[in-house]
Amino acid sequence: MSATAQVPPPDTGDRAVAVTGRLARVARLLVGRRRVALLVVALVAVIAAVAGGGVEGMLSSGGYTPQSAQSVSADQVLAQRFHAGAPDLILVAHTDAGVSDAAAVRAGEALTEQAAKAQGVVYARSFWSTGDATLRSGDGDTALVLVKLAGDEDAAYHRAHDLTPVLEGRHGPLNVRVTGLSQVNSEADDQSSKDLTRAELLAAPLTLLILLAAFGSLLAALLPVLVGVVAVLVTYAMLAGLAQVTSVSVFALNITTALGFGLAVDYSLFLISRYREELAAGRDVTEAVAAAVRTAGRTVLFSALTVALSLAALLVFPLYFLRSLAYAGVLVVILAAVAALVVLPPMLAVIGRRIDRWDVFAPLRRRLPGARGPEQGVWHRTAMVVMRRPVAVGGVVAVVLVALALPFLQARFALMDDRVLPRHSDAQVAADVLRTQFRSAQTAPDVVVLPDVDAAAQGASLTAYAERLSRVPHTVRVDSAAGSFAGGRQVAPAADGYVAPRGAGTWLSVLSDVDPSSAAGERHVRAVRAVQAPGAALVGGAAASQVDTKDVLADRLPWAGGVIAASMLVLLFLFSGSVVIPLKQLVLNILSLTASFGAMVYVFQDGHLKWLVGDFVSTGRLEVTVPILMFCVAFGLSMDYSVFLLSRIREEYLATGDTTRAVAFGLERTGRLITAAALVVATVLGALATSQLSILKLLGAGLALAVIVDATLVRGLLVPALMRLLGRHNWWAPGPLRRLHQRIGLTD
Repeated sequence: MSATAQVPPPDTGDRAVAVTGRLARVARLLVGRRRVALLVVALVAVIAAVAGGGVEGMLSSGGYTPQSAQSVSADQVLAQRFHAGAPDLILVAHTDAGVSDAAAVRAGEALTEQAAKAQGVVYARSFWSTGDATLRSGDGDTALVLVKLAGDEDAAYHRAHDLTPVLEGRHGPLNVRVTGLSQVNSEADDQSSKDLTRAELLAAPLTLLILLAAFGSLLAALLPVLVGVVAVLVTYAMLAGLAQVTSVSVFALNITTALGFGLAVDYSLFLISRYREELAAGRDVTEAVAAAVRTAGRTVLFSALTVALSLAALLVFPLYFLRSLAYAGVLVVILAAVAALVVLPPMLAVIGRRIDRWDVFAPLRRRLPGARGPEQGVWHRTAMVVMRRPVAVGGVVAVVLVALALPFLQARFALMDDRVLPRHSDAQVAADVLRTQFRSAQTAPDVVVLPDVDAAAQGASLTAYAERLSRVPHTVRVDSAAGSFAGGRQVAPAADGYVAPRGAGTWLSVLSDVDPSSAAGERHVRAVRAVQAPGAALVGGAAASQVDTKDVLADRLPWAGGVIAASMLVLLFLFSGSVVIPLKQLVLNILSLTASFGAMVYVFQDGHLKWLVGDFVSTGRLEVTVPILMFCVAFGLSMDYSVFLLSRIREEYLATGDTTRAVAFGLERTGRLITAAALVVATVLGALATSQLSILKLLGAGLALAVIVDATLVRGLLVPALMRLLGRHNWWAPGPLRRLHQRIGLTD
């Protein structure tokens, strides 16, 4: 490795000069037409507020299982050809007099008939309509009504939203609660809307206080908040438009609003800080704005690109929950950067040198890092202390991060169920009754659909197949057109409903004694799928959906990781001219993220320290899509701070050629800002942890922790330690790549 292979001198990189030159010209244009620009911004904000006003009603619930999955195909065939399939709504009816009491029987039959006649209902069957003893609790006081709704997951969700108020509550002697996947989705939708309002009310004042502490000036602190508000309003309108062309998850509103506001404030923070530096250097207002946009603005665009590419990796997963968050996330990140670059120049031009007015925290600001000379601040001194003992400091931090990551080795994953809801919600309470008083698999059995098998013509083969299925470990009973089987022998005659009304086709219900959402439930599905069938077989049910989802996520995860790694390596090379820095940043980001994942397993899976984030139902498993979403979002945010720190380090290194001085300078210039930016993003995302939905609680707490760990332990300690150890080799690149960077690289 040659230590002489350094970054190119600052006068190279024609494309970068062109980009930054255009940014400066746009900034001057906005400054020159400041009143018109601000009028246009105000008009856009008003239109966006109107267009996005009804966005909540346009979003969808669900999207956690790929539509190409075998389990989805099985459910579709069951509903369309057999008017069967797993229930979308489960009515849990309780009476102290017992469900066989005459009054309860009349009420139960009437309830079942009412549900069956409702629009969009495929079937409704109950203990009272079928006499099936498995639909009655052991104490005889509770019975179930199973309701299948027509259409896909979205259609079932909307029908459940309308039907549930009619079916729940008192029906004669029966007290009815409603649960099931569609009801869980409906309650989660309503709860997420309430939680979004709470998060916004909590985050806004805290953000303003953080910015006041960072800037001192109330006027300077208000500007990023205003930019953030514009970004959020346009985000709402953008989601409303996106929902017209594709399904968008209801959680996109919470996540993209937090990201849009947090990043808009972050980008504004760095632009305003650079503007103040340029004013202090003696530039007039117009040139200070242009210089700030030319330097920090270029970094903002580059940072937004890194975050957007990280979120775009979610597109490799065929789940519209993740894909819709990718679409929305990429758009909102770009929107946040554009909002900062378009709104701030005219506003700064109007404010001019009054940016430091109303310096309410002047005494405090003088004591903050960076408030004194460039070699007197706390961050400069911290960097120098770390770089004097890089092995000791770096080693201790690395050990701490690895220790935090260890619980992730014991992570267990499952699909979202009713326990994502608040502990005392109706759907969660009703589902608890199912788990404690009924065999849970009864309401979510494995199903095997044989769409091309003629039950009459192939009776012997169907009987043999049902017998084999009944011998699969943990199978309690197999119901089919050939009869009911247990332990390899027939225990009951054939029942109606297992043969297609017209044409060939039959299906079997495979009842197990294991929780469908458990690892044992997954093993049971795989065992059922391994049994040789008399024709093409589709295996569905709740456990099968979980297996299919986890399999497709595991299959696509390396591709997502490859997209993120490749894009980050290329972008950081273009930014730094080094191959060492991108590889180092990739390792550091992964280390900080796995530490956050370990903490999430310790708290949310294992249930330790629950008081930190509020009460929730611990299931012993993490929702399978959340760590993937956390990784993509947190990785992008980590790169965001890496870019801001690296830009100032590289700027000083190009001027002096001294890595140690450059690192201390860069950390001093950005340490206070990165800390403030991280606190803002952690506050906005952490506000999601106040949600009553455990999935948002997990996501918010996990991302907030990842941001804080990255901004403190990684950026503040590990980065200077490693850069000191590598010295001039930080900037190494092979000759061909060095020449390539001189032609197309990004420089200030």
